[in-house]
Amino acid sequence: MAKVKKAFFCQNCGTQHTQWQGKCNGCKEWNTIIEEVITKEPLNEWSQKGENKISKPIRIDNIRANDTPRIKTGDIEFDRVLGGGLVPGAVVLLGGEPGIGKSTLLLQLALKLGKKVLYVSGEESQHQIKLRASRMGLEMYNCFLLSETITQSIFNQIQNLNLQLLIIDSIQTLQSNNIESGAGSVSQIRTTATELIQYAKIANIPVVLVGHITKDGAIAGPKILEHMVDTVLQFEGDRNHIYRILRAQKNRFGSTSEIGIYEMISRGLREVSNPSEILISEKEASLSGHAIAATIEGVRPLMIEVQALVSSAVYGTPQRSSTGFNSKRLNMLLAVLEKRAGFALGSKDVFINITGGISIEDPALDLAVISAILSSYHDKPITQKICFAAEIGLSGEIRPITRVNERIQEAYKLGFESIVVSQYSKFTENKKRIQIQQLSKVEGLVNFFF
Repeated sequence: MAKVKKAFFCQNCGTQHTQWQGKCNGCKEWNTIIEEVITKEPLNEWSQKGENKISKPIRIDNIRANDTPRIKTGDIEFDRVLGGGLVPGAVVLLGGEPGIGKSTLLLQLALKLGKKVLYVSGEESQHQIKLRASRMGLEMYNCFLLSETITQSIFNQIQNLNLQLLIIDSIQTLQSNNIESGAGSVSQIRTTATELIQYAKIANIPVVLVGHITKDGAIAGPKILEHMVDTVLQFEGDRNHIYRILRAQKNRFGSTSEIGIYEMISRGLREVSNPSEILISEKEASLSGHAIAATIEGVRPLMIEVQALVSSAVYGTPQRSSTGFNSKRLNMLLAVLEKRAGFALGSKDVFINITGGISIEDPALDLAVISAILSSYHDKPITQKICFAAEIGLSGEIRPITRVNERIQEAYKLGFESIVVSQYSKFTENKKRIQIQQLSKVEGLVNFFF
C-alpha cells in the first residue's frame, strides 16, 4: 500500500509549509500556497539499476582526472557556451521568456547533431513541430518526435531507441504517476527532474530541459531544480529585435563567462560568429552623436556603437533616457561632464541608445558614452576609424580597464586606425599596428576632440 502524505507548497518559490497560510514565509507573496498530495511509490527501473552500485571512498590522488569527452552539437555558439560541447550524462536546463526561441534553438540543435535524438514536447503536437522543422531546411533522419507528458511513458519509449540525446520541452508540463499533484506543481517538477537526472547519469546520455520563467525572470518551480542540474542556460533578448544572447548562469563542466549570439531569421536561428560587424550600423556619411566602444561581454570582445542625442529641454524637467545602458550611470557621467569639464547639461535632454537591442554592463563603455554626448552637444561627428575603451571616475579621471590587449586586437582586426584608452592602461600591443591614444582626464578628451 502506498504511503500518502500531504504538504503545503508555495507555487512561487517552492517553500514547504506545515499548514496553509495566506503569506509565504520565503518570498513574502500572498495566496500562493496550495496543498499537494505526495505518494511514496517503489523505485522506478532507472533507480533500481543505480542502487546496485556500491560507492566506496577513494583517495583523491588515486583518481584519474581525464578530460571529459564532449559531444559536438554542430552549433558553434551553443558549444562555446557549454565549454566545448555536451557532456555525456549531463543535464542542461534552458530558460527564457515566452516566444524568445527556446524550442526553435533546441529543435535546430536536434536536427544538426547528426545522431539519434528524441525530442519530447508536452506543449506542441508532432505536426506543429514538423512544420517548424520544415522551415529550417535541415535533414530529419535522426530526430524522433514524441508528444507525451507522463515520465513513465517516456522511459518506456526510450528503451526502444538507442539515443544519444534527450530533449524535454518543457519540464513544467511533465507528470509522474508517483505523485498525485498536477503538472507544474513544486512536487511534480522536483520528482520528474529527479527521474530524468537519474536516467541521464545511469544511461550516460545528455538531457536538455526547457524551463518556463516567472514574471520576475526566474525559472519557475523550486529553486532546488537549478541546484540539481549540471548547467543552467539563459536565452535572452527582445522579441522586437532580431538578436538573441545565450548565457551560462551555472556550468559544472566549463566557464560561465562565455556567451553565444544568434540572429532570428525566417528559417530559424543563425549563429553570429562576428557580432561586432552587425552591432555597428552602416552609415553613408559621418553623423554626430555616434561613438564606437571596445567592450568585453563574457570573454568575448565586441565593438558596440553608442548613439547619443543632446537637445534643449522643451519642458521644465530635462529628460534622461537610455536604452541598453544603465540610466543611473548615465546621470553620473552627465554630472562628471558638468562638474569637471564645464558643460551645462542641466537644461538639456540627453538620450543614449546601444545599437542592436542588447544591454551592456561593461564599465569600459563610459568613455564612448561621453564621447557620443560631446559629439552630439557640439554637433561634430567623430571619425569612424576611432574607438574607445575606458572607465570614467567621479573625479573626471579616465581609469584603466581589464583585458585591454584583447580590445586593441579586436579593434585592429576590424580595421580601426586608433583607439583611446586610459593613460594608466598596461598593454603589450605593437603601436605600429594601431595608434593608441592615452588620456588621463575628461578635460583631455575635450581637448583631443576640439
